Amino acid sequence: MTRYSALKLFQKAQGGHKGWSKAWQKRAPKPTYDIVIIGGGGHGLATAYYLAKHHGIKNIAVLEKGWIGGGNTGRNTTIIRSNYLWDESAHLYELSLKLYEKLSQELNFNIMLSQRGVINLAHSQTEMHEVSRRVSAIRVNGIDSEVLTPNQIKSLVPIVNISKKSRYPILGGSIQRRGGVARHDAVAWGFARAADKLGVDIIENCEVLSFSMSNGSVNSIDTTRGSINAKKFGLVVSGHASVLAEKAGFRLPIDSQPLQALVSEPLKPFFDVVLMSGTVHVYLSQSDRGELVLGAGTDQYNSYSQRGSLSVIEQMMGASVELFPVLSRLKVMRMWGGIVDICPDASPIIGRSPIDNVYINCGWGTGGFKATPGSGYVFAHTIASDEPHSLAAPFSINRFSKGCLIDEHGAAAVAH
Repeated sequence: MTRYSALKLFQKAQGGHKGWSKAWQKRAPKPTYDIVIIGGGGHGLATAYYLAKHHGIKNIAVLEKGWIGGGNTGRNTTIIRSNYLWDESAHLYELSLKLYEKLSQELNFNIMLSQRGVINLAHSQTEMHEVSRRVSAIRVNGIDSEVLTPNQIKSLVPIVNISKKSRYPILGGSIQRRGGVARHDAVAWGFARAADKLGVDIIENCEVLSFSMSNGSVNSIDTTRGSINAKKFGLVVSGHASVLAEKAGFRLPIDSQPLQALVSEPLKPFFDVVLMSGTVHVYLSQSDRGELVLGAGTDQYNSYSQRGSLSVIEQMMGASVELFPVLSRLKVMRMWGGIVDICPDASPIIGRSPIDNVYINCGWGTGGFKATPGSGYVFAHTIASDEPHSLAAPFSINRFSKGCLIDEHGAAAVAH
């Protein structure tokens, strides 16, 4: 029997893949909602899900200008961790990590969570002192973190170069063993399906064009699929938050920059941690399909393009070969870029906007995916109660005028 005939028999036995139920319904927008969430990425879908589940609000629409998970949610490197320096960040990301740990069961959707551990490298005595400081601060907040020696790192990552003669010798590092990766698409799909089952309208190919205002509030929005009224609006559009805010009549302290990543040809499983280096600025993990996933820093210019410059890729590859000489002949299969919103202190904005019934969730920089469930959880509380969740309160937009910044630049040795 040929492979083709065997495949046809299998498809016939399975009914030809026909009759599969849709994960969520393709709905047309209604004229009026209680709450409209603008942005159908992970954060927007999580917000709608928790609004429906925990706050009993079912008349909700999620508007996505493209397809679900087609923006930054589908363009990241899937890393999850909570080893942040400042208390405010640590508590918020730890909530998210704890939600991630139970998310597959809660959503009844396998998000392919792999808590394989996240290692951050140190290449100088100054960095080792900083590692010790950060590990101590993280552990004070009840979050797991450990200091590692070069030999301990080598035992976890046999291919890493720990030679003292290398250009940037590894002097040690830290590890959060509960950190790891999850399937980014599955997170979006799981939240979308669960929200749909709770009565949320998920509306794709629906771009917001303008806001209709009166007495300091938004009455309705004009979209490519008609006008929609709502009592409250949540703006959760990573990469384009400042653009949408301008349409609504206010400004945000945000820069948008491209962030690139790439994957290699598939290899047999051999790299079972996530490893980051802030000095040579590269991070690496291996996907379930065998591809090595590599990322680096943002391009140093503002852009809404979903691709970046060749120089970042060149630096990323040079850093990878420096740390892992065995990868020198590895072939790159594809590369892509996302758009990150970056606040002056590299921390997000969560809360009320200058407009009475508009709430904002943006500015996550390169840390958005790892915050997905926690972000949705606290943002849903903020919208439903008109008061910030206790974990979201420090991230108000008012912190910039008050000088209460949460400086997470280079968080846990690298900004991702």
